[in-house]
Amino acid sequence: MQIPHRYHITSAEQNRRMDSKTINEFGIDGFTLMEIAGTRAADYIMQHSETGSKVLLVCGKGNNAGDAFVVGRILSQQGYKCSYFLCFGDEDLSADAQKNYELLLKLDSDLPIITELTELDTRNYDVIVDGIFGTGLTSEVRSPIDEVIDLINSSTSTVFALDIPSGLSSDTGKIMGAAVRAHHTLSFGALKAGSFLNDGKEICGEVVLCDLPFPNEYREHAGYLIDEDWVEINSTPKKQREHKYAEGMLYIIAGSEGLTGAAILAAKSAWAKELGAVTVITPKALLDIYEKTLIQIIKKPVGNSSDTHFTSKHLNDVLEILQQKKGTILIGPGLGRESETLEFVRALLKQYNGNAVIDADALFALDEATIQQKPANTQWILTPHPGELSRLLTDSNSLDDDSNRMIQVSAFAKKHNSTILSKGYPGILASKNGEAFLTTYDSRIFARAGFGDVLAGKIGAFWLTEQNEIIASSKALLQGYQKARLVLEMGKNAPEPLDII
Repeated sequence: MQIPHRYHITSAEQNRRMDSKTINEFGIDGFTLMEIAGTRAADYIMQHSETGSKVLLVCGKGNNAGDAFVVGRILSQQGYKCSYFLCFGDEDLSADAQKNYELLLKLDSDLPIITELTELDTRNYDVIVDGIFGTGLTSEVRSPIDEVIDLINSSTSTVFALDIPSGLSSDTGKIMGAAVRAHHTLSFGALKAGSFLNDGKEICGEVVLCDLPFPNEYREHAGYLIDEDWVEINSTPKKQREHKYAEGMLYIIAGSEGLTGAAILAAKSAWAKELGAVTVITPKALLDIYEKTLIQIIKKPVGNSSDTHFTSKHLNDVLEILQQKKGTILIGPGLGRESETLEFVRALLKQYNGNAVIDADALFALDEATIQQKPANTQWILTPHPGELSRLLTDSNSLDDDSNRMIQVSAFAKKHNSTILSKGYPGILASKNGEAFLTTYDSRIFARAGFGDVLAGKIGAFWLTEQNEIIASSKALLQGYQKARLVLEMGKNAPEPLDII
């Protein structure tokens, strides 16, 4: 897949290596990179503020302060009224920060500088630029900087953070004692993973890439953001279907007494993706429900008229149905957790050698033995919610930590040669080779019954048309969000599962 680097996310160490190689090996010096970063940040700030605004630039002593000095120099030349709070005074600045500080003094020897915390009043400014720490912070924020951050956060100014809000870990997205709450985060060279994990989701505001001229051969990444742009580029062009089974059949093995709605939602969702054919495999006692609600869907009953859930006695009949047409299975929505149903799921997964989306109750059936006995040619997409994920992973106590969840899910996917979509905020999609993909929207609107069934149906359908697990899952996630957003824009308080089909 071709994923533009504007959707790559990096760790602090990766960013440092890209920066260092560009300076030391490629030959673009650090002062030039700082000038480019500061210029792009200043351009963005000018697009989002009024000329003549009063600007406070809060500066540390490292290169983040140097970036702020560049921003201030450019803004002041464009009519902005800039003042500077130097958190650590004007001594011991980094070399490039010192150069840019001297350039400021050349322009204005009476530069408005504040060095005492008692003199700082953040209420007097329209804009605050955070240039305290950036990605260089490695320990908890201490006094007096925590007090400075409190003043920034209590102001009514529009806050622009340079690279990453000061006090936020650029790797984990956790607040390190205290952190600036930004309206805009201007990320230099590459997007930082911490902006999209844990506390970063809430305090970074709008995250904007201010790109730097890192040669592509030096670029590294810790993962990717899922975005319509690159997903569409990598999607299979739509072509005229020769016959209804051209892409293959999506077989939905789902439902039990009292839980047929899950199978119905999954089937309707898959059918809405314009597949040629969808088949619901059902215990025979449930057939009448599906006949009334799923007119376009093929129904294949197994067992006798008293069977309300799957058991091992249905295994051979189900396998025989799956051999009739090539295709993909979606197993799990509304299956129930009867012990004999779980035995049926385990036996089926050990024998079925095609592609399988494993969702909901089918995930509850997975154990180490079943995973280890996955047929060699089989590909799986697992779609666990947090509770289901905790059963799959060994260190489930720390799954509330997004960065740890990303690491664990990626490791599990690579170890078991499977794709995993970990539902949550953010959604984390891990590929078979251990690469991580993150959603960037607030997925908490989908934390209601039924949405997972709709998502699973979309994934199964897109997998048939795309033949790529990551593209299929990403398209399903994006389309669900796009439809939900339209519903919200129309004034509905909360979307329902049927709204996003």
